Amino acid sequence: MRRVSTVTPPPRVLRALMRAIDLVNDRVGRWSAWLALLLVLVTTYDVVMRYLFRTSYVFIQELEWHIFAVMFLITAGYAHLSNSHVRVDIFYARLSPRAQAWIDFVCGILFLFPTAFLLIWTSIPFIESSVRALEGSPDPGGIPGRFVLKAVIPLGFLLLGLQGISETIKNFYHGMGKEWRA
Repeated sequence: MRRVSTVTPPPRVLRALMRAIDLVNDRVGRWSAWLALLLVLVTTYDVVMRYLFRTSYVFIQELEWHIFAVMFLITAGYAHLSNSHVRVDIFYARLSPRAQAWIDFVCGILFLFPTAFLLIWTSIPFIESSVRALEGSPDPGGIPGRFVLKAVIPLGFLLLGLQGISETIKNFYHGMGKEWRA
């Protein structure tokens, strides 16, 4: 006899919230592919200039770092959405999908949310200080307005935290034995 789940799917408002968060991170992740292309072009230009023309520009080198940093920060939520983040799954992979959902649920609450909140909270004074000083590159010819790059730090962790909300809700219901389409 087949066991029937008594868990109801999440309320409509939670499903709408999950869909909205997933959509935002999916769009950000897909948009960041253009940043990857831009990074390849900028890096190629830098390499060609350095090795063929024996010249290099600090601005271009810093631009490479800035593009990479923005890509890394804003795609953490997308990595969580697509389950492509780094995980040490020596034991995790051997567990049932429901047990995995419970582990992800508990770890989201214990680790993901406090970390995302802490990094957002502590980055604000860091950014404010940078904006007040109109911080730029310390190197001649470098990128001015480094404070803009620093402002991406809380945005990246906000996107990750929001995706954590969506994934935690999904894991709770999955752990309870209820499957549904968000």
